[in-house]
Amino acid sequence: MAVILITGGARSGKSRRAETRTRAFPGQPVYVATAEALDAEMEARIATHRARRGTDWIEREVPLDLVPALVATDGGGARLVDCLTLWLSNLMHAARDWEREVTELAAALPRLGSPVVFVTNEVGLGIVPDNALARSFRDAAGIMNQTIATAADEVELVVAGLPMKLK
Repeated sequence: MAVILITGGARSGKSRRAETRTRAFPGQPVYVATAEALDAEMEARIATHRARRGTDWIEREVPLDLVPALVATDGGGARLVDCLTLWLSNLMHAARDWEREVTELAAALPRLGSPVVFVTNEVGLGIVPDNALARSFRDAAGIMNQTIATAADEVELVVAGLPMKLK
């Protein structure tokens, strides 16, 4: 079993890299989507990702209950979770205890048998946000990324489409 965390900025190529890494494992890949198509722009982004992946993926839409979805899909092909930062945003908007859920996710990973590739955004490299909600999200994302990176076997940073191995 392998746990791989792929991070980077917006449009860095991290999802494409994660798809390649996930397909390298045997079995039919499972795409665990955390995004919700709440507006036309997100509908277009989701459609672009689906078109690029093709039809050989099993899809699961999981905006909140990530650990149960990983347990339910265990034992088959590798799972690609795209993305953890959208999952975190969903948890925060639903007023769920994101710290507990991130801790539960990290704790569940060693018990899984099939590989998991996570995509997450690195949001802490820019300017300090000017409002409390944005700062809270940035800080939560940093904590989440550190927690999952610690639990991961491999961590990659993707910049301009180029992966750099961190762990």
